[in-house]
Amino acid sequence: MDTNKNQKKIGTLTEESLKRKERLKQLRNLADQNENSPNEANELPKPIFRSYKPQDENITDIVLEQGPTGEIEKEVESQLELLKTPNVIDEIDIANLAPRKPDWDLKRDVAKKLEKLERRTQKAIAELIRERLKKNLDLSQVVNVGAAIEAKPSD
Repeated sequence: MDTNKNQKKIGTLTEESLKRKERLKQLRNLADQNENSPNEANELPKPIFRSYKPQDENITDIVLEQGPTGEIEKEVESQLELLKTPNVIDEIDIANLAPRKPDWDLKRDVAKKLEKLERRTQKAIAELIRERLKKNLDLSQVVNVGAAIEAKPSD
């Protein structure tokens, strides 16, 4: 019984695919017919060319006869006068002018953690000094030995 159901499914699938192919062929034929025969819908609008020549030739003659009115010259002179006066800037923030280093955001994010570590380091150093003092070591001798080691050139 299962084979009959499968055969029916296959038969219907092939029929559906054939119908789909027919519809696609019809759509292609319609598209080809529309391309070959220009319709009003397929026509492109005609471009409108505009002339920038004045319609009245007298207008250009009038403008040339009058010449510049002097307003432009006055405006240019006022701008030149403004440039001659020194422009004094009272405050310049150098931090805003200088570019930031590429790792500035990393340093900003790590700063809080470094503060904690610095405090812990100072506490640890203080504890070490207290322990040495409890052992009755002379602090001046320890400091002198440390300074001598630092001053010694390394090979």
